[in-house]
Amino acid sequence: MVKIVADQNMPLAQQLFAPYGQVSLLPGREITAADLVDADILLVRSVTQVNRQLLEHSKVAFVGSATIGTDHIDTAYLQSAGIGFAHAPGCNAEAVVQYDLSVMCRLMPDWQTKTVGIVGCGNVGGRLHQRLSDLGVNCRVYDPFLKAGSAAGLGSFEQLYGCDIICLHTPITRDTEFPTYHLFDLEVLSKLRPDALLINAGRGAVVDNKALLAFLQAGSRLQVALDVWEPEPQLNLNLLALVSLATPHIAGYSLEGKTNGTQMVFDAFLHAQGKSPLQKPEADINYQTLGNPSSLEEAILLSYDVAEDDQRMRAALAGIDNAEAVGIAFDQLRKAYPVRREFSFYSVLSANKNFARLGFRV
Repeated sequence: MVKIVADQNMPLAQQLFAPYGQVSLLPGREITAADLVDADILLVRSVTQVNRQLLEHSKVAFVGSATIGTDHIDTAYLQSAGIGFAHAPGCNAEAVVQYDLSVMCRLMPDWQTKTVGIVGCGNVGGRLHQRLSDLGVNCRVYDPFLKAGSAAGLGSFEQLYGCDIICLHTPITRDTEFPTYHLFDLEVLSKLRPDALLINAGRGAVVDNKALLAFLQAGSRLQVALDVWEPEPQLNLNLLALVSLATPHIAGYSLEGKTNGTQMVFDAFLHAQGKSPLQKPEADINYQTLGNPSSLEEAILLSYDVAEDDQRMRAALAGIDNAEAVGIAFDQLRKAYPVRREFSFYSVLSANKNFARLGFRV
């Protein structure tokens, strides 16, 4: 019998993979080498560090990560060991765009008149850029891997300094031509507009969290929304107290995003087994109506209000005074995260085409 070990936070993992083996669901951050000694397949999300230490003494032949990013995966080791790998680029891009827009609505309600800088214009950043551009929002893009002219507003890193809102959607890289580790250090933070809004829903260490803490403690008026932290899950509670919005790495945690990720990994697994990928069955969905919202901001916050996640996180971490307990509470927030639906789940009664441009049903 094929043995499959999966992160318990992967929806549909049991249903999709059970016909192909025995599925064991474990907390992703607690998966160890001992759990994989006789495992054939490993399925993870972003919190499991998959590397030689974890897999060397196992017989795992396929690793699937139901995530956009791969910085938690030692892909070079997997390749050298002949271990198959698949992930899910773009699976939760719409959810992260929804997160960014909810943050903007809460912290800068006139965001449609502002200049938005996007760092990293891949699956998520590219989707955000498209949505904002469709709405007529002025965007500036920094992505040194894009060809000149391939995205409106593409330019130098320095052009970000004049932006009103900056959204970070880049993986962590270190030993590369354009490293992103601590890309936003104290020097860069000090060059941003004093009243700007910085949103990090990419990877925690793109922002030097110690530098950010010192910057905010010094009295900066910079508004900051952090969904990802350095380190994680043992984030700095002093920084938590100073940021404008704080969430526990859930920007992409929509029901659609998570199920898309599992389905994409499952299809890749079937392909690796020599079977044709299955078509996702048409779901019988009872779409929800938001009525006739008076503005995009109202519709966005009705579909998803980031302030509720912020309140839950601050309440869960209140009174905690040690790193281990912080980490446990952080992971519990992710495990018990309430069902969240993307814009496409909601319909609005409006002739305003901008609702459709964001993905609402009109």
